[in-house]
Amino acid sequence: MPRFAPLLIAILLAGCASDYSPNTYNTAAVQQANKVERGIIVGLRDVVVTSKGATGALTGAAAGGVAGSQAPGGVGSALGAIGGSLIGGIVGSSVEQATADAPAYEYIVQKTGGELVSVTQKDENRLAIGQRVLVIAGPQARIVADYTVPIDPAATARPAPAIPSSPTNSESADQIP
Repeated sequence: MPRFAPLLIAILLAGCASDYSPNTYNTAAVQQANKVERGIIVGLRDVVVTSKGATGALTGAAAGGVAGSQAPGGVGSALGAIGGSLIGGIVGSSVEQATADAPAYEYIVQKTGGELVSVTQKDENRLAIGQRVLVIAGPQARIVADYTVPIDPAATARPAPAIPSSPTNSESADQIP
């Protein structure tokens, strides 16, 4: 079993890696209304998102402890569990960093009102300076290329059609021959 511990740790930690993509939503964010504002990207730079969590170390220590406890004998089993926990914790922490650290972009967006906002996210294809975007606020803020349909302001300002009214008594008297 001990020789399979690193593989077990890697498999367990693969599901722990965060996805910082603007196209990935946490289940808690589904069906939540978020404020959306239009803007233009005015700056960007490459950054790295790092994981400072202890999930990898804890998972690795647990897996290493279980694997190490398989050593024969009472004291050997206890020492194996302790040694396995230490080694598993170190390996688990390293695997978490390797799977969770990710290249990303920090975008500076000038919103329609002139306010600047910074959003850091992982994109497969980098957005460009000068590109029109939507800033989606919320627990997991994101920016995406503006995919909205332009609306003609004159079309939204048209008055509602008049509802025909019934003739008054004086109007109906005038219409009788």
